[in-house]
Order: sequence, then C-alpha cells, then structure tokens
Amino acid sequence: MISILTSFISELRQVGIPVSMVEAIDAARAVEHVSLEDRDALRYSLAACLVKNAHHLDAFDAAFDVFFSLQPPVGESLEEAIPVAAATSSETGGADLHEIMAGLMDALTQPDYDSMRVIARRLVGLLAGIQPGRPVGGRYYLYRVLGRLGAEGLADRLVAQHPEAVGLDQTLLGDEYRNRVGDFELMLQDEIRRRLVEDRGKEAVARTTRSQLLEDIDLARAPRAEIARMEQVIQPLARKLAARLAHRRRHLRKGRLDIRRTVRRSLSTGGLLADPQFRAPRISKPDIVLLCDISGSVATFGYFTMQLMYAMSTQFSRVRAFAFVDGVEEVTGFFTPGVDFHDAIVRLGREADVVHFDGHSDYGNALEQFLERYPAAITPRTTVIVTGDGRSNYRPARGELLAEMSRAARAVYWLNPEPRRFWNTGDSVMGEFAPSCNGTHEVRTLRQLESFVEGLALAATTHRTAIKV
Repeated sequence: MISILTSFISELRQVGIPVSMVEAIDAARAVEHVSLEDRDALRYSLAACLVKNAHHLDAFDAAFDVFFSLQPPVGESLEEAIPVAAATSSETGGADLHEIMAGLMDALTQPDYDSMRVIARRLVGLLAGIQPGRPVGGRYYLYRVLGRLGAEGLADRLVAQHPEAVGLDQTLLGDEYRNRVGDFELMLQDEIRRRLVEDRGKEAVARTTRSQLLEDIDLARAPRAEIARMEQVIQPLARKLAARLAHRRRHLRKGRLDIRRTVRRSLSTGGLLADPQFRAPRISKPDIVLLCDISGSVATFGYFTMQLMYAMSTQFSRVRAFAFVDGVEEVTGFFTPGVDFHDAIVRLGREADVVHFDGHSDYGNALEQFLERYPAAITPRTTVIVTGDGRSNYRPARGELLAEMSRAARAVYWLNPEPRRFWNTGDSVMGEFAPSCNGTHEVRTLRQLESFVEGLALAATTHRTAIKV
C-alpha cells in the first residue's frame, strides 16, 4: 500500500498539485484509519490531506481512479451474477448482445447496481476491443462501447416502458433514468480503466489520463467550458496573489541597513551594535498601460490579461487598457468598479471601435494610431504591457513605433500566447519588436500570467526591471 500511495503522490506532483512531505506523511497516517474496502472514504481522506485547492479536485480524482481502480471480487466468475437472460455464452465469444441488453434494461429498471457492474464488465470484454499494449486512451474505448450500445437512447427506451407516466411524472422519471444510465457509464469507464491498468501499469495509464489543472490549460485553445471555469478562478487568484505580494512587501519594509544611523545609535550602548537601523524603502507603484490584441486568435488571452490586471489594480498606481485589431480604442471605461467583467467584455466587443479595415491584426497601424490619438498615455512612470501573438498578416510591423514608446516609458513587456518556437515563423514579426522590449515572455496559461504579474509588482517594489516567468 505504501508503494501505491508513494506513486500516487508522485503523480499528483507531476500533474502540478503541490504536495509537501508533511502532507504525504499525513496521508499515510490517514490510510491506517480508513477501511480499504470503502473506496469513497479512502478518496475523501486522501483528498483532505493532499488537496488544498478545490479546483485541483478533478485532477486528483483522475489520478485516484487509476491508482486505486476497482478490482473484481476474488474468485468471482463473470457469468455468476449476470441475469439468466444474459448468461448464454462466454465473455470473449459469440454472446447474444440482445439478451445482454435485455438484462441491462431489467437492471436499470429495478435498479440492480450489482448486476449493472457485472454487465458492464461483460460488455467491455465484448465491445471495447481492447488490444494489449496498444497506446490508446480509455475514452476511445468508452465511446466505442457506448456507440455500439446506443447509450444515448437508453433513457428514452426506459421511459417508453411506462406509458402511464405523463407530464411531470414523465419528466421526473426521465431524469431518474438518465441518472441511472450515467451511473452505468461510470461503471463502464471504471472497468475499462481497470483493464488498461492490468495491461500497462498504473503509471503508464495515469500519464495518458491526466487531467490538466485549470491554471495550466492553454488559454488560446481552451474549450468554452474550461474558459467559464477559469473566469471563476480569476478573482480568487487575484486575492491570493495580492495577499502574497503584501506579505513580501512587509518583509521588505525595513529596507537596506543604514550604517551611519546604526553607529550613532550604538553610542548609547558603548559601541555595541544592539539596535540596527534601516533606511525606509521607497515603494513606487507603476502606471500600467495595457495594449491587448483582441483578434480572434488571441482574444481570450487578451481578455484574461485585462481581467487579472484590473483585479490587481490596487497593486498599481493606475491601469489603462487599450484594445486593438487593426485599429485601437481605449476601453478603460468599460471596466469601472462594480461592473461585471463578462458584461464589460460583451459591451467591448459590441461598442469598441477596434476594426478600421478588414478586421485582421495589423500591429503597425494599431501602434501608429495609438501614438497619434493617445500621446500622453505613456510617461516615464508607465509600464507598457502588449499582449498578442505578433502576427501582423504580412503587413508592415513598424517596429520603430514600439521603439519610440520604449524610449518614453519606464519599461515595455510583450506577452505572447504562442509557443516561443513559433515566433518569427510565417507572418510573425516578433523579431522586429523584441529589441524594443525589456522582456518578451511566452505566457500561455493562468499560472504563467500570475507569475508575470507577481514579478511586475515586485519589480516595482525592489526597483528591478527584469521579470522572470
């Protein structure tokens, strides 16, 4: 058990869930007080010891299901618990699928969860077509079984067996049957996972079934459901980051050692340096100017950058936001205090005048318009942050305009959501902009964005200009 637990914790760390040595020891002690036959109790006990963020639970559950997968009872024959109508042939050969389906319909109607589990094992053996050693994920086999079963229509077929149910009764009955079918699908998934673990080993299956943490999902390619979840994470992330910055600033409050004042104070103690004196640090909060490309390919990244920066606005003197495609428009007014960020984004897309020609990114024209329309936006206290992939659709990049901004500003940083290996390929003009920037960063995830914002705030406190991501 210790070896399994150790491998499980190693997998959590590989995923990105932080697990300390003390937490690992707590988990080992918790296992001593939990019955290993009670899988739910084991899951909740380990989660209580190892997971500190509710958004990490999906990744935890994915790893737990692999390392603590269900096993069939010792010595049980697959045919023993199958309803009589379904037990007409062996697991691997010529079974009558119609008879098995009849047994499944009976088990779902009762419901009989023990029979459903045995039928799930039987169907996976018959329909999944799992080939030993084949590097295919379990989701493929699940879809294969569900497709051959016609699982989408199971609930409707079960409801059709009750013609007397009408109106609300029919709706409630349909919901109940859909829940039971969902439970059966989970049983199929557990059985597929168990067979894959037996074939390839826990570590290999865990690598292919890892669930990415929200903060590690690529913002430019995230599906709509993940984006909605990430929007819920931004505000807690900003509060956590602000608290961490405040803590670090408290430790920096004393500043550097003041030798002259320390020696002078030591005269009262006969020259003993008992009361060191420090210079009060000069903490300055920079003005932030955001220039965000909101064209289709990088719009999501730009929106998240604006949202996090506005959530962290107390860490900066002022935040001004400008959105651009092939034209530029100031959108600071869209994010006034108390306004829902999602509503502001919808309004921005409807009202902001950021398209001047054909709606394709044109960095040169956007920079030219910015300098013409907002010449006073950049001062020696201003930190400019440009977000975009640097792809100008083969139009002039006008790198000299960014150089002009860099000379007038405190610092210029470029955040690019594309992998660095793709920079300066195709229509990318990052090579023309990079010399004018204090830093160009590959920022594709919330974790990287958080790291950059934290580095930016700390650089202002300690008067550093280099930011690591």
